[in-house]
Amino acid sequence: MAGAAVLAIDQGTTNSKAVLVASDGSVLATGSAPVGLSTPQPGWVEQDAEDLWQSVLQAISSCLASAEPVELVGIGLSTQRESVVGWSRRGEAVGPVIGWQDARTTSWCSDLPPEVDSLVRSRTGLRVDAMFSAPKLHWLLEHAKPDHVGTVDSWLIHRLTGCQEHLTDAGNASRTLLYDVVDLDWSTSLLAAFDVPRSVLPEVRPSNGGFGVTSGVPGLADGIPIVAVLADSHAAMYGQGCTQAGMVKATYGTGSSVMTPVDEFVADGCTLAWLTDKPLYALEGNIVSSGAALAWTAGMLGLPDVGALMELAASVPSAEGVVLVPAFAGLGAPHWDRNARAALTGMNSSTTRAHLARATVDAVAHQICDITDTIPGGLTSLRADGGATVADLLMQTQADLLGHPVEAANIPEISALGTAELTWTTLGHPTAWSTTRTYRTFTPTPAPDARAHRRAEWATAVNSVRSH
Repeated sequence: MAGAAVLAIDQGTTNSKAVLVASDGSVLATGSAPVGLSTPQPGWVEQDAEDLWQSVLQAISSCLASAEPVELVGIGLSTQRESVVGWSRRGEAVGPVIGWQDARTTSWCSDLPPEVDSLVRSRTGLRVDAMFSAPKLHWLLEHAKPDHVGTVDSWLIHRLTGCQEHLTDAGNASRTLLYDVVDLDWSTSLLAAFDVPRSVLPEVRPSNGGFGVTSGVPGLADGIPIVAVLADSHAAMYGQGCTQAGMVKATYGTGSSVMTPVDEFVADGCTLAWLTDKPLYALEGNIVSSGAALAWTAGMLGLPDVGALMELAASVPSAEGVVLVPAFAGLGAPHWDRNARAALTGMNSSTTRAHLARATVDAVAHQICDITDTIPGGLTSLRADGGATVADLLMQTQADLLGHPVEAANIPEISALGTAELTWTTLGHPTAWSTTRTYRTFTPTPAPDARAHRRAEWATAVNSVRSH
């Protein structure tokens, strides 16, 4: 279809991107805009829903302004996942966006009876934790009293369609703790357990099930179909072409998501990646602080950005035994200890700023290894994406600690390309972009005993911060 393109919108934790993609997978134009975060109390992470929407509009405007005229035939959407939004019947945001990193409901989750966690695991593959949406929705309904609630994809669909639609995709719904990923519907039992009325929730559709058409969106014509919706980590797995067991996708963002497909649902660490003609399930581990740890250390050391941190870290051959455990909001998978606290160990009088920088790089890679170590049968490949993958030092460190080659995607918009690929396929243009994508490959260098020593140092440090 000459002169045609789809607009892929990727709304993440710290920025919104818009990417114009042709049917052959070529990127015609891009645009981005930052999104602010606030931490009004320790453990609280919030965003402003209207600012989030405005960042999407800015990204779209920037993208289209830099492109040659094309026919927009569809929109694909990928979004941050477990964050929640509430709004009134008139479409006005009510209360803050409660971010996926937010831990305000940790104590509330701990007080739930054990049978709730058993129910959650059996129906969703996840576990009760403050990271997921249901505890946040309970808090939002109690304190802000919105008429409608949803994850970020639902909020953006609502605004893109001129406040006409209240919809979500099955993959995003699967992260709420309220959606039965086998029966593929909101679970009456889970809704009751978290005291969330079904009436406030969006309708769930397949990931390529159609989500209305644009209406009244500045810079976009009315009537453009919103064809496909994927959660951002799921979109990255789709874009990486990881569709077979053992193929692992690792996304390095504010946090990290490590996913590998499985043949069928298993009630432990499983999630619904997407639903098209049939569901595709995946084992997933979520890391709370990876890119956030790099940014924190850069700030603590007075560095201008993470790039400067990487340069400083590369100035020393190792961390010399210094270990940072970035449990600033507790530990995610596989430990799931939200009461753990960050720690810096192994320092002596010779420790320098560079060693701390190097220890932070190591920490990001160690956390990925903690998850891949739990994958049944091990991994056959690891494909990396996300902003931090531009750093060769991090990717080489990952390969060294993993003891396995790492393939880092050469294009940063992998989540946007994943949802663009699903959009084009749904429109009748089958794609196989991931088979022709280029990667930077990093091969492990240290001997197995050196790798084992570094992993043991890390395990000792993690055990020391656990709440037990």
